[in-house]
Amino acid sequence: MPLTFNTAADYLDAAREMARSNRWALARLLAEEAADRTSDPAEAARILAEFPAPNPRAED
Repeated sequence: MPLTFNTAADYLDAAREMARSNRWALARLLAEEAADRTSDPAEAARILAEFPAPNPRAED
């Protein structure tokens, strides 16, 4: 069954699922999309704060 994302809540639910699966980078991308689809700037900031951006990998 294909996944359907229509609302910010759909993306946020998927972000939380990815976080539970320790897929933090994907969780952040989904959260960014949820924030973009949210009209309230304070709510968008809260969403992004819940899913901090992963640290870039250090190069040796």
